[in-house]
Amino acid sequence: MEIKIKKLANKGLFTNFASVNSISNMKYKHRIADELLKWKLEGMGAVLIEGPKWCGKTTTAEQQAKSVVYMDDTEGGANWQQLAAINPKGVLAGETPRLIDEWQTAPQIWDAVRYEVDHRDNDGQFILTGSAVPTDDDKMRHSGTGRISWLTMRPMSLWESGESNGGVSLRELFSEPDQLFVENKLTLEDVAYLICRGGWPRATLQKKDTALGRAFDYFDAVVKKDISRVDGVRRDAERTRRIMRSYARHQGTQTPVSTIAEDVRANDVESIDDKTIYSYVAALKKLFVIEDMEAWNPNLRSKTAIRTSDNRYFIDPSIATAALGLGPSDLINDLNTFGLFFETLCVRDLRVFADALDGQVYHYRDKNGLECDTVVHLRNGAYGLIEIKLGGEKLINDGIKALNDLTDKIDTTKMRAPSFRMVLTAVGRFAYRQENGIYIVPIGCLRD
Repeated sequence: MEIKIKKLANKGLFTNFASVNSISNMKYKHRIADELLKWKLEGMGAVLIEGPKWCGKTTTAEQQAKSVVYMDDTEGGANWQQLAAINPKGVLAGETPRLIDEWQTAPQIWDAVRYEVDHRDNDGQFILTGSAVPTDDDKMRHSGTGRISWLTMRPMSLWESGESNGGVSLRELFSEPDQLFVENKLTLEDVAYLICRGGWPRATLQKKDTALGRAFDYFDAVVKKDISRVDGVRRDAERTRRIMRSYARHQGTQTPVSTIAEDVRANDVESIDDKTIYSYVAALKKLFVIEDMEAWNPNLRSKTAIRTSDNRYFIDPSIATAALGLGPSDLINDLNTFGLFFETLCVRDLRVFADALDGQVYHYRDKNGLECDTVVHLRNGAYGLIEIKLGGEKLINDGIKALNDLTDKIDTTKMRAPSFRMVLTAVGRFAYRQENGIYIVPIGCLRD
């Protein structure tokens, strides 16, 4: 139904794109990006929505677009790309905001959008969506600064997909609520399933067995097609598969690419150098499959050296489980592996929520081995420290100790004290605030 409607819209059979929206998006689930997109359109001439395939960029953009061009449509896409090559301004003619979907297939559109924004002198003109970084940069002469705003979309958080009850607001934790007591409904089995299913919007509407297959389909598409299509460089599917498997095993660590190269070389019949591995990893980043995490650098009372290497993460935990061929029962039977992929799920959700708060998510680790899994740092300087644990008294106490140890190291004469400290868990009957001020919150209770 939805594909047919898009084709009719491309043929001009809908004069008002809102009518397409109302028909094709009856099952649309609210996204945090909805308000971010609305806000950005009110203050900038164009907004670029980037993110992995299947994460909902186009559908979210359609909610606010008044006209649309699908650049990769099987019927009309070739015509639009020809028009973009001859007269890119012609692609931009239509009711605004005008959505140009998969714009990177015709990079010359970028400068045409920038030019139109300048000369129309009005906000909210265009929405661009793309599931890969364009490779033909020589056709883009302008950075877009001051004309085009960026918005990153990821697969759905548990709050957006409906699995979290949203009883604990990350935003409100920055004001340190004294009282917090929310019941959690998710079990360990539920969380194992949600890790393997991922936050792919279509999967959230499907039966469990069908939904679990979506991540495997995504993995296969990356390995067999997308890894070579992203920049026109032919890459080996089996080597891509091995690299992604190695990356999956190193989720949440600062493992250097050289170590991943060693993993691949151990099973590769041909000689392969680090430079080649870097090119594969770079391609996966262009596809928004990989989203590593930068280190946080606070002001400390001591001269402790901070390890600044990035932590390795896929943009969604289901990519990691698919790469290793794991299902929910495999995670239940191996809690150490479960913990690694649970961390990836939490990082995904925290990143989605931090975007709504104008913040970023970092990790901390120093030379002495003291770690903090995530630090949500807002642009205004406020920040929260978060340890991620599956649950249980021992693991929670380990998280509390790590939070206290890091807090004691921070020089509060040079920067703020943390707005909150939290242990984020997979299970636990309630979300609550301890007497020491630390919040214990199951992921099934968290929202933006």
